Amino acid sequence: MWLPSRGILNPSTRFLQAVPETTLTIPSTAANVISVGAYNDSYRAYADFSGRGFTRQTRQVKPDLAAPGVDIITARRGGGYEAVTGTSFAAPFVTGSAALLMQWGIVEGNDRFLYGEKVKAYLQRGAAHLPGYEVWPNPQLGYGALCVRQSLPV
Repeated sequence: MWLPSRGILNPSTRFLQAVPETTLTIPSTAANVISVGAYNDSYRAYADFSGRGFTRQTRQVKPDLAAPGVDIITARRGGGYEAVTGTSFAAPFVTGSAALLMQWGIVEGNDRFLYGEKVKAYLQRGAAHLPGYEVWPNPQLGYGALCVRQSLPV
């Protein structure tokens, strides 16, 4: 979660018990959601603006996985295209991937009982490990970088 610039906020608005290792907040800490972090796909590296840390109370793995979130080309208001950055642009990659898995499972009959937790498990299982990390899952990238191909059961 992010906070808008200081000019918009009440001066007393802040994160409670802020620590740089744990920056995830509600709703990303909820157990039954897929929390998405961001990485730079050009460098295959964690994006330092992305939320990180397991959940504070239960130490549940979050984010669940990461998707490209740096210099994403998208439609610009008024026409044309622009490069944007943020976890808000990483999340649609995971949303689209979940839809593809549900098409594969439910519509195409490969897993007629595919539900949210199974989609999440498939995505986590197929996540790619980026270089520079020895422990998976980890507080920056969760189970790894989104990879739909590896998420489909063979």
